Amino acid sequence: MLAASILIVDDHQSNVILLEEMLLDVGYQCIASTNDPHSVCALHRKNHYDLILLDLQMPGMDGFQVMEGLKEIDANGYLPVLVITAQPDHKLRALTVGAKDFISKPFDLMEVKTRIHNMLEVRLLYKQLKQHSRAQESLALHDALTGLPNRRLLMDRLSLGIAHSRRNKSSMAVMYLDLDGFKQINDTLGHDAGDTLLRMVAARLVAAVRQEDTVARLGGDEFVIVLRELSHAEAVVKLASKVIQAISQPYIIQGCNVSVTASVGVSIYPTHGDEVETLMKSADLALYEAKRTGKNDYRIASCTDLLAMASS
Repeated sequence: MLAASILIVDDHQSNVILLEEMLLDVGYQCIASTNDPHSVCALHRKNHYDLILLDLQMPGMDGFQVMEGLKEIDANGYLPVLVITAQPDHKLRALTVGAKDFISKPFDLMEVKTRIHNMLEVRLLYKQLKQHSRAQESLALHDALTGLPNRRLLMDRLSLGIAHSRRNKSSMAVMYLDLDGFKQINDTLGHDAGDTLLRMVAARLVAAVRQEDTVARLGGDEFVIVLRELSHAEAVVKLASKVIQAISQPYIIQGCNVSVTASVGVSIYPTHGDEVETLMKSADLALYEAKRTGKNDYRIASCTDLLAMASS
């Protein structure tokens, strides 16, 4: 808590010095101050203070106006403002517009220390809960082993990609792949080696595609790549070959040289489907064909796959 970042805002330098000395005496380490209320929002946007001690009565711009600006920065968050005022009738108004607590002038230093301590306790707990919430949300959307998007996030990205392509009358593709002989590596070297291999494959896939593309892991040794904004069909062929070549380069795991290959199935929007399910199924059928005809290769979905899907 003593490492919390604090900003003091008061047009009287004597008040700033008094508060700074009190905070330093308690042991707070990150203290900043300003006599200019117009600079507060820019400072908070840059530094994201845990606590702002804000004087309400300042010339040119009062504390209420400052809080309105701060609320735009922390629109969906916690406004970390403790107001300072000598006007009792300002306290309720300040709390109503977003301040979390107040300090009365003249200062009772013990009261000031207690209110600051209590407010920072709440503030830091709020930050911890928010970070925990973000971490939980990330876990819900990403594969725990590789850090790649999982099936849930993949479906969302694929839906957005289809909507974008439909709107812009452009093409996109789905590349469905799995590793040839992965089970044998698990059986001979163990599951830890298999997990290491999957992480290394994930890194190579991310490096092989463009920044705007999505690489996801469905589970096991199955991966899907969503390719956005394709300029021509040859781009899919080129990337499929690049992915297969990248994966086939040797790996060193537990001091051993490990080799693995990949089979890839590709579907293209809108030729092989214009919905998430049909594009995924077309790519899956093409993957099956690639594995059936020898592995370590790619196949692009055919229109006969669509006919088979329609009749099934």
